[in-house]
Amino acid sequence: MECPEKELSILITDDPQIAVLNKEYLNREGPTNVIAFPMQEGEFPNINQELLGDVVISAETAQKEGEATGISMEARFTELLVHGILHLLGYDHEKTEEEALRMENKSSEILKRIAQETMQRTPEC
Repeated sequence: MECPEKELSILITDDPQIAVLNKEYLNREGPTNVIAFPMQEGEFPNINQELLGDVVISAETAQKEGEATGISMEARFTELLVHGILHLLGYDHEKTEEEALRMENKSSEILKRIAQETMQRTPEC
């Protein structure tokens, strides 16, 4: 990702709490799966250069989406975490189709790397 070491916080919450954050900060109704709050943007982007931002994930929605797509909750959670981190790094899928494709490609690349690393570290029985 060509990103120097940065810190981020991860909040795992439920649908009612993420719905509150979704309404308060994005003016959108209802729960969502992930929200990212970049610290390198906005009014004071230089307060702490090491802090990338916050990623909030609804465990309830991750579970539902995992079941709906036939993957584990952990796999869906990983997808959402990568998605949120990409938002913190400036990727955006809502502006243009080109940006959405760029973000999707980067997400796929990262998820493949994670899967490869996991397979390499898993001891065989």
